[in-house]
Amino acid sequence: MLGLCVARHKVIASLGSIICRQKHTLPDLPYDYGALQPHISAEIMQLHHSKHHAAYVNNLNVAEEKYAEALAKGDVTAQVSLHPALRFNGGGHVNHSIFWTNLSANGGGEPQGELLEAIKQDFGSFQAFKEKLTALSVGVQGSGWGWLGYSKDSNRLQITACANQDPLQGTTGLIPLLGIDVWEHAYYLQYKNVRPDYMKAIWNVINWDNVSERYQACKKK
Repeated sequence: MLGLCVARHKVIASLGSIICRQKHTLPDLPYDYGALQPHISAEIMQLHHSKHHAAYVNNLNVAEEKYAEALAKGDVTAQVSLHPALRFNGGGHVNHSIFWTNLSANGGGEPQGELLEAIKQDFGSFQAFKEKLTALSVGVQGSGWGWLGYSKDSNRLQITACANQDPLQGTTGLIPLLGIDVWEHAYYLQYKNVRPDYMKAIWNVINWDNVSERYQACKKK
């Protein structure tokens, strides 16, 4: 009996050390908060990154710690009850980590090379793609994301929307290339409730080099 107790404590200690080593952290932005002005204000970027994204990271760490404890205890009910928090906060962390790199002060325009050719092949033209993703993102009810993703099964680009903070790959299987955050905290301070104006502005700061790199990387896997 003593041996079992010792073993159990070792498992808990091991899980605790794993959590400590793998604790999620808020990624640095690859630009200053004011770099995307006038299209996205410095105030929005600061609040979005240092408050909203930071909250997802902190809450994800807490949820993972509780999940490790429940796992060590064999408490399946507690494990299941933590799934919504893991999905929401984990998705928020994953989505925003992609979003920041999808933006650039030197962005805008059109992609080049293979990505542009794939967009033309799958959507007819870049303009048609842009209009479709814009309409889908504007039309998200409540909070969520508009996405350009890649399907390895069909070897095609796809556009879709995800509710709340649902991560694209974890919920649809599509590999995320470009995500557009249409939660109100992403634009309300500057564009109020006029989401179409925000969508029109954000195309000016899309980092097509980053999107293209993601496209090339997922095709190699």
